[in-house]
Amino acid sequence: MPHHLMNLRHVPDDEADEIRALFEEHEVNYYETPPSFWGISMGGFWVHDEAEAERAKELLKAYQSRRLSTQRQAWEDAVQEGRGTGVWHQFLRKPVTVIAALLALLFILGISLAPFLRLG
Repeated sequence: MPHHLMNLRHVPDDEADEIRALFEEHEVNYYETPPSFWGISMGGFWVHDEAEAERAKELLKAYQSRRLSTQRQAWEDAVQEGRGTGVWHQFLRKPVTVIAALLALLFILGISLAPFLRLG
């Protein structure tokens, strides 16, 4: 019976590549199903054997722990260097893009609410 190891929906390509390399390095007999374009199926990494599933889950657990610490450190470094990911940092880096996005948002909001505002 197949054992689902990990969902691939919203997984960055670099993380999926690292997991593939990890499985190949440790000779885990896995197979992969891609997520669907429309988001209906999740895709993921699978194995057939129960023992192989337990071994792969332990490898994934150790990998996820390492990835969490490295990604958290990269985020903290970015914040300290002033490369934050908030709206203000985006505005400072690309003011025209942010203003254009806000104007588009206001336009769509105006069109959406126009019928209701005319009723009153």
